[in-house]
Amino acid sequence: MPKALVKKSTGNLYTLIDENKTLLQATIRGKFRMKGIRSTNPVAVGDQVIYEQESPDYPGVITDILPRKNYIIRKSSNLSKESHILAANIDQAFLMITIAWPVTHSLFIDRFLVSAEAYRIPVKIVINKTDLYADAQQKKAADYTDAYEKAGYECITCSVETGENIDRIKKLMQNQISVIAGNSGVGKSSLIKTIQPGLDLQIKALSETHQSGKHTTTFAEMHALNQGGYIIDTPGIKGFGLVDIENNELSHFFPEIFTYSENCKYYNCTHVHEPGCAVKKAVEEEKIHPMRYQNYLYILDDEESKHR
Repeated sequence: MPKALVKKSTGNLYTLIDENKTLLQATIRGKFRMKGIRSTNPVAVGDQVIYEQESPDYPGVITDILPRKNYIIRKSSNLSKESHILAANIDQAFLMITIAWPVTHSLFIDRFLVSAEAYRIPVKIVINKTDLYADAQQKKAADYTDAYEKAGYECITCSVETGENIDRIKKLMQNQISVIAGNSGVGKSSLIKTIQPGLDLQIKALSETHQSGKHTTTFAEMHALNQGGYIIDTPGIKGFGLVDIENNELSHFFPEIFTYSENCKYYNCTHVHEPGCAVKKAVEEEKIHPMRYQNYLYILDDEESKHR
């Protein structure tokens, strides 16, 4: 049976790249929706699939998904009991954020990072639009960089307008399958067009009323890069709900909290109220950034409230 790579997903029709690098269209059989996969998109961009095609004049049919090495997943925005897979089988993720126009909140960043850690996906944080920032915003960008580099994440400031660090990002993407994610309006499509000129990607201005991004990328799509590798463009995300992460596991996905937790007095320390907590001590000593710790507490409380 022939194999192919899923290049684009539009809900019920998929664009595949076959083993000869030829593009073809395919649909899926209903059984994918009956396998207990509580997902709005059982087949995701980046999936390796088996397909059948009786005639080149008609779309093929995806009959099976090969095992995934990883995927980035979130709760579906309109169906809280279901999930949405942003991309599968990726080498790294670039989380693009902006300090303003629009504001990317740290809680959104940390929810994304937790999900990526859970599926062992390395993340690099790209702080875009630095050419627009006044002193207060530059200071906040530096604070974010401090917080996330302490946690072990590479942070890259960039400007699509001036070209700051674009070559650095291109080099990091070379011969890799990368996914780029973030809120609407942070500049994902602009960055991709700068890295791979000639792509037909829509870019719209920010909403004047709310200074938030307008959705331009409707469906996830994979693009080949001239320097080798692929980049997956994803629709803008407003919120990022976690999927299948238990409360007692949450601290494992904050790398710096997990590191210090080895010295806690109690092996099952939640790092909230227990005496002899090495994590709280590290926060007091500024070895763990307080913003990260506060977001850990918020997510922990949020998940507990859902169980209650």
